[in-house]
Amino acid sequence: MSNLKSQIITDMKTAMKAKDKDGLKAVRMILGAIKQREVDERIELDDTQVLAVIQKMVKQRKDSIAQFKQASRTDLVDVEEAELGIISSYMPEQLSEAEITTAVDKAITDTGATSMQDMGKLMGKLKGQLDGKADMAVVSSIIRSKLS
Repeated sequence: MSNLKSQIITDMKTAMKAKDKDGLKAVRMILGAIKQREVDERIELDDTQVLAVIQKMVKQRKDSIAQFKQASRTDLVDVEEAELGIISSYMPEQLSEAEITTAVDKAITDTGATSMQDMGKLMGKLKGQLDGKADMAVVSSIIRSKLS
């Protein structure tokens, strides 16, 4: 069992003992998504795969928040933001924009990228380095600004 998954299980037990209904709901949601992927793929997920599941959940919550705000549903926005806070706590420390820019500059130098045609090469190189540590949409926008 991965360290991250065992930490989530421990947090679930803690939330149960503390009678934290909202925390328990969010943690169970995470464990459900992990279990679903394990059953679908018939494997036991390691830390990087668990992190990918959590990243997907964070992205889903952010998309939902944007849509609920657009529809003026503040009640649903509050619920999604609470879930996002709990789910995000399992993500590694996010890099600042300056750190991302430094990584992009280094990748441009390493690959010799000069135009937007090299974007795929750069994204491939940076995805492995920054996955989980940075929002890849931010990375993409920084690459676009550097190459255009």
